Amino acid sequence: MDTTTQTPTIANPATDAEPPTAPALVRDLHYFQLRQEVEEFLYEEAELLDQRRYLEWLDTLAEDLVYFMPMKRNVKFGRHAQQEDTRFEKDMSWMNEGKWTLRKRAEQILTGVHWAEEPLSRVCHMVSNVQLTAIDDATPGAERVKVRSRFLIYQNRVEYEQYFFVGKRSDVLRREGGRWLLERREICLDQNVLLAKNLTVFF
Repeated sequence: MDTTTQTPTIANPATDAEPPTAPALVRDLHYFQLRQEVEEFLYEEAELLDQRRYLEWLDTLAEDLVYFMPMKRNVKFGRHAQQEDTRFEKDMSWMNEGKWTLRKRAEQILTGVHWAEEPLSRVCHMVSNVQLTAIDDATPGAERVKVRSRFLIYQNRVEYEQYFFVGKRSDVLRREGGRWLLERREICLDQNVLLAKNLTVFF
């Protein structure tokens, strides 16, 4: 049975460009070990966010983090691959942040006087369809992996307000000091118009 798939190597985390050709990703024991570690990282991240342990969550982010959420366009058939999502640092986006701004957002919520989060929302993150799409382990102990996943986030506020956020994530994780850190996250929310009142949840 053929256990290899053609996948891209990891591109520059600040660009969307991919090389035209790439070696096959071999699904050996090392691959499955990495996938298990990555899944545990993502599930633990969801747990930290659901429990509002934001400062612990921030410790899982790389200092040079890129946290990007493009907007969705309604485009003609056949143009989705090139034009549906707004482009990184070229078009408008819902978010284009780094660790510093995410820390300020978290600290504001934790003050207890954030107008959109008082009282606090009840939030549940669900992560699925986790796939490793590229592995860069040329430097021992300094692996970088590219990961795709799907998310569903439920938010309930006060009595009757409830919102669902559904979409896809493309992450780059790197091992630093023996642990995984989130280096880049691109969040593709499957909505053209934001249906929630605000974006106080973390993705």
